[in-house]
Amino acid sequence: MGYALAGCFFFFSQALKSIPLGIAYAIWAGLGIVLTAAVSVVIFKQTLDLPAILGILLIIIGVIVMNVFSKTNAH
Repeated sequence: MGYALAGCFFFFSQALKSIPLGIAYAIWAGLGIVLTAAVSVVIFKQTLDLPAILGILLIIIGVIVMNVFSKTNAH
């Protein structure tokens, strides 16, 4: 598990070379939330109610909007 975490931070640091920190962290956090919810459904057989699904969709839409429309410059 430690190697996976180290690998995640390594690749995150590589992404920061071309993506601004705010956008990179928003993507990191958003993907973490979405993937955690997906794992809970697939592995633990939990169900998501309508507000949870809408929230996940809003996170995905937010990440897309930031990537497509943001004028924030990289380094």
